Order: sequence, then C-alpha cells, then structure tokens
Amino acid sequence: MSTQFFQDFIKKESTPGILLIIVTILALFLENTFMHDFYTSFLHTPVEIRFGDLQIAKPLLLWVNDGLMAVFFFVIGLEVKREVKEGHLSSLSQITLPGIAAIGGMVVPALVFIAFNKGEEFSMNGWAIPTATDIAFALGILSLLGNRVPASLKIFLMALAIIDDLGAILIIAFFYTSELSTISIIIAGISLLVLFIMNRMDVAIKSAYIVVGIILWVSVLKSGVHATLAGVALAFMIPISSKDKEGNTFSMTKEMEHDLHKWVAFMILPLFALVNAGVDLKGISIEEMAGPVPMGIMLGLFVGKQVGVFGFSWIAIKMGWASLPKDSNWILLYGVSILTGIGFTMSLFVDTLAYNDTQIYHYADKLAILVGSFLSAIVGYLILHLKAPK
Repeated sequence: MSTQFFQDFIKKESTPGILLIIVTILALFLENTFMHDFYTSFLHTPVEIRFGDLQIAKPLLLWVNDGLMAVFFFVIGLEVKREVKEGHLSSLSQITLPGIAAIGGMVVPALVFIAFNKGEEFSMNGWAIPTATDIAFALGILSLLGNRVPASLKIFLMALAIIDDLGAILIIAFFYTSELSTISIIIAGISLLVLFIMNRMDVAIKSAYIVVGIILWVSVLKSGVHATLAGVALAFMIPISSKDKEGNTFSMTKEMEHDLHKWVAFMILPLFALVNAGVDLKGISIEEMAGPVPMGIMLGLFVGKQVGVFGFSWIAIKMGWASLPKDSNWILLYGVSILTGIGFTMSLFVDTLAYNDTQIYHYADKLAILVGSFLSAIVGYLILHLKAPK
C-alpha cells in the first residue's frame, strides 16, 4: 500500500513543486536552528577531483551550482531543442503568444528592478533575478487544479517557461561571464566542433557524447564562462533522430531527456534548493527587506511578471497577432500570468551569479525571491481556483 502511494506521488505533475516547498522549509529550519553549524559545514564540505595536473577543488555548494545545475540546463536544452523541432514551439502560430508573453515577462520585471536600483552599480548586477520562471514549480501549482484548467493554458505556461529559460541562458552567457581564459576557450571550441561532427556523422553512441560533454564542461568551467552553459551547448549537439546498430530509428534527445528527467526533478533541483534557500532569518530586519534590492526583486517577481506577461499577451491578442488560448478566458490567462512570478530556483541561481553568493544584503535578496515566488504561487492559485470552472 505504501509503495503504491509513493509511486502515485512521484507520477503526479505537482510533486516536484511540492518537493521544492518541503526542501525549502528544511533549508530554512537547518539555517535558523541548532542545526546551523551542521548545515554550514555541509555546504562547505570540500570535494576535489584530480587527474594529473588538472585539479577541480570546490566546496559542495559550488559543485551543486556549477556541476549538477549543468545537468539541469542540459535537460532544458534538450527540451528546448525538441519543442522547437517537433513540439509546442515548432510553428509560428504556436510560438507567437508565449513568445511575446515571455518577452514581457523578462522586460517588465527587469525595469521594475532597475527603477529601484538605478545608479547603484553593484546592486544593478541583480537586474535579471526577477526575470526568471521556475517551470517545475509553476506547472506543479497549475497541476493542482487538475482538468479545471484547459490544456491550452498548461501548454501556454510550459512554452512561455521554456522561452523564459532560453532567455535566462542568453542572459547568463552575455551578462554573467567573468574574465576569459584563452586556452580553455580553445579547448571548449574544439569540443563543440567534435560534437558537431559527431552529430553530422549521425554517431548514435550516448557515451561518446557524454565523454566529450564532460571535457566541454571542464573547459568551460575553467574558461570564465559559467559552466552551466556547457550543458546547453551539449544538448544542442545531441541528434534528434538516430539509427541503432540494427537500423532502427530512435530519438537520442527524447531518450536522454527521459532518462534524466526524474534525476533533475527529484534530486538536482531539491538539492539546489537545499543548499541555496537556507536564509538566515535572524539577521534580516524590516528595514533591510524594504531596501532597493529586495523590493526590486519582490515587486519584479510578483508585480512585474504578471504585468509583463498579461500585458504583452493582451496587446498581442488585441492586435490580432495571436489568439486567446482555446477554452480559456481573460481571468484564467491572468491567473496563469501571476504564476510566472514563481522565480524560485532559477531566480536563486541568477542571484548567486549576480552577487557571487556574498551576503552583502544579509540574505534579504534571497528572502525576497522566496517571498515574491510564494506570493505569486498563492495568489495565482487562488484566482484560478475561484474562477476556473468546477
């Protein structure tokens, strides 16, 4: 009986979002109780890998943020490639509304943050924090309503979040890259060339892509470009369609995405939340939460996201560029727009890049992400719960 319960729980779309909430509460408990010293030691556990003169030594926190999150971005890259080639982003009519909405959902929150922090050079590094959407969390909240929400709105949210993730990838590549190492960049370029040739030659051996992908990740890690981008680059080089030794056609992209999906949903993202969501609540005052950075993040997520997504969607539909999702209405579209303000893991990730995981804001920036995300989740869910047909 208990085994069946856990199997059913894992299969539910809402499970990843629920799991992230549980892990976040656990991280807050560990940071703010007698477990604080244990939690801190856990985050800074030294982990080292050495091959001859090549050495990678980082605390556990950075192995999660630079290593495991590269796997997360690899899965995102596979998902983006599959959706563009043959899924919900494969035609202009399918991509128009979520594409325009995603642009609004990135531009308006950034403007909200800039309005609060203009003129403060270091603070302005966080302008991209409220532009992100946590696809697992947002879809998890939406799935709690079951079939009361039309499938078209779930597709809209998924497509928007995928485009949003692609935007986050580009932002990380162009705005959060440090000084570059020429040698490492050259090795990364050679790795990409090898992967491209393998793709064009229809090499159908997963392990070959993984080995070259690891070399790519190490070189990108050492280059100054954020290591997670190696995951995206590798994903784009995985062939959509291949043939095995028997001549049978299969999709390596779909297989790898399927193989890694549960690892990402049930290990990587929860572990990321565990090591990054531990906010020291004792050190945060109301005055600090009212500061320009926390206010820019909170209002960017809770206000900027819904205004940007719903506002740009309204313009696109009224101008005739797109149509309202099938079987939905304006209030349901607005409820889903609020859910896009759930930045959570993606916003926490960008925050670590923007402020180099320093505690200059005494955790107020991270708490602002949690508050903005949970406000968006609660208000969005309540509107959809009250207005969606029974």
